[in-house]
Order: sequence, then C-alpha cells, then structure tokens
Amino acid sequence: MNSILEIDGNIAVLTINRPDKLNALNRETIESLHDHLSQVREDRSIRVLIITGAGTKAFVAGADIAELAHLEIEGGEDLARRGQQLLFDFVEQMPKPVIAAVNGFALGGGLELAMSCHIRYASENAKLGLPEVSLGLIPGYGGTQRLTQLVGKGKALEMITSAGMISAAEAQEWGLVNKVVAQENLLTEAKALAATIARQSPEAIAHALETVRGGFEMSQKEALNNEIKHFGACFGTEDFKEGTSAFLEKRKPEFK
Repeated sequence: MNSILEIDGNIAVLTINRPDKLNALNRETIESLHDHLSQVREDRSIRVLIITGAGTKAFVAGADIAELAHLEIEGGEDLARRGQQLLFDFVEQMPKPVIAAVNGFALGGGLELAMSCHIRYASENAKLGLPEVSLGLIPGYGGTQRLTQLVGKGKALEMITSAGMISAAEAQEWGLVNKVVAQENLLTEAKALAATIARQSPEAIAHALETVRGGFEMSQKEALNNEIKHFGACFGTEDFKEGTSAFLEKRKPEFK
C-alpha cells in the first residue's frame, strides 16, 4: 500500500508508504492519499489528521522523476492540475486541521505537500527545499504560491531559484515550520498538539480554517466580510450552545 491510514480515537495518522523510494510521489501514491483523505473528511469522528512519511529518512523526497521524464507540455499541465485537485488543494481545503510531521527530506512535491497542511512540525534532521529548477522545471503543485505566502517573496525566490535546501532550524526561523523536535519525539509532539485541537469545537475550527484560507483569495475588505459571515454562522451551531453553557456552568465543554 502506498499510504496507510491509522485511526486512534479522534486523531488519524496518514503515512506515505514508499520508504524504498524515499516516499516519492507518483500518480498511484497521490490517488491512494486522496482516497484516504476523502475517508478522513467524511468520518465525523476524526477531528485532526497528521500526515507523515514512512521511515526516518524522508517525509517525501519529491516527485517520482521516472514518471516525469517523458512528459510534454500537455502531459505536464495535466499532471500538475490533477495533482493539485486530488491532493494539494484537497489537503488545504480540509475542514479539519491537518498537521504535517516532517520526518526527514521534504523536497519538491514533499515540501509542497507539507505547505498544503495547516501546521508543520519537523524533526531535527529534516531538510526542506524546492529543487525543480535543477531539472529544468518549476514547482507545479502550488509551491510558488504557498512558499511565498509563508516566508515572503525574497526568501521564496531564493529557495526556488537556487534549488537549495534549508535545515529544519532555518525553516523554523523563516516561519516555514511551526516547531522542530527530535526525530524520536516527532509523532508524540504532533499527537499532543492534535489532542489539544481535538478538544475544541470542530464546527468553529472548520469556520476558522475556511476564513483564514479565504484571506489569501480575497481582498482585505472581502475577507473581513467573510469573517463576519462565518462568525455569525457559529451562533447557529450546537457547539456554540455547548461551549457557552459549559463556560457559564464552569465545566469543560463536550463537543460532539
């Protein structure tokens, strides 16, 4: 299996499972990940998803170059478009928080997948980069846009045009990852954060994810109006009733 989904209570861990290929993404792997992501999206019992790579060397070392080598213009466009729809945009648009546990190399499509996630934790040995220009390509799975949003235009262009890698520590300094931990503690730390998130209102979190994402797609005025709309919508939810009742009754909320 190119990906493995494990569910423990309200937290799921999705593992990219091609360790012999450093978890490189090919069409089959992208489709396998999409199927599991669709399952997570529909399962109301799952509140947080963690995505990681098999082994200790790589999260995803990039796209499968053998699959790219013989493509021409139309095939390249189709590859990027389908990949964005099935995986990268699909992850970003998930109504549940997705945490990337970057456990080694995150290069090319691997970094693009990590950037599609809402939160990124990295192991100390992680290396991150977009080496596509060394192959005569550019990032095609959203990397030019998401990297710029996360680290700014100058640093994004430095990474993209140099095809270089940065360390996990540099990535944290640049704002590309949220936290760096020892390799052996990576999943434990990611699960601890997931558990904290899972205790909050899932309906409010879904509204927050949609509102934040909308801020990158709208003008500031439109985004602020969108926030007002989603803020108002929260008042019509069972989670709002439970959250406010719990506060007034001085107890912990129990969101369903």
